[in-house]
Amino acid sequence: MTETPSTEVHWANGGDALLSEDAVCRAVELAAAQGGRAGLALSVVFVDDEHLTQLHAEHLDDRTETDVITFDLGDDGAGPAGELYVSVDRARRVAERRGVEVERELTLYVVHGTLHLVGFDDHEDAERARMRAAEALVLDALGFPPDTSAHEFGVD
Repeated sequence: MTETPSTEVHWANGGDALLSEDAVCRAVELAAAQGGRAGLALSVVFVDDEHLTQLHAEHLDDRTETDVITFDLGDDGAGPAGELYVSVDRARRVAERRGVEVERELTLYVVHGTLHLVGFDDHEDAERARMRAAEALVLDALGFPPDTSAHEFGVD
């Protein structure tokens, strides 16, 4: 376990350290700022597909694989305001299929999950467009090239 002032980063159950702690913290910081919650404390856990699918079934009653799950833990100051669980396996597969770097895909999942926690949604077209625009701003600020191919979360 590694800890910084605002974000804890963990690698568990096959979740390789493809991103540095600093890269994860910067992605969280920039995404949280998009929702007006700069300095938000999160715990980010990188896991394999099996672990994330189990969490998806237990907590969301959905037995399908997914890429990121966000848990809002509240903001009482006693610990992280939320937890992100991110699938490294999914990022590898999707990155290969889409022809992008695994690090970019994994960062996108961190950004996407953080945006959900700070109030963004992607269920309606207008909300999805707003979220995609925020993702693009954050990824650009992190130095990733634009990716204009279709990308739907939770679908592989």
